[in-house]
Amino acid sequence: MAAKLRKGDKVVVLAGKDKGKQGEIQSVDPKANKAVVDGVNIAIRHTRQSQSNQGGRQPKAMPIDLSNLSVMDKNGKATRVGFRMDGDKKVRFAKTTGDVI
Repeated sequence: MAAKLRKGDKVVVLAGKDKGKQGEIQSVDPKANKAVVDGVNIAIRHTRQSQSNQGGRQPKAMPIDLSNLSVMDKNGKATRVGFRMDGDKKVRFAKTTGDVI
């Protein structure tokens, strides 16, 4: 099945402690059905000091379930994703506005 959410998509969180927050998808794990979104589902991780980083308490974006995310259309509203053929290419489009994503 084609991916409705991909890396680089602007999304809004539909449920959970970060409901209403917006961000960009950094990575997607289709097997686990999760995605990492910039600035959403932040946890504090304690890291040891090394030559490359100072260490201490570092904020880290944790994976969030894909069912709790929705793509934003050009108006900034959450929308569902559909597929259609545009010539000989299969493209994703926003169900609210009909625009190609």
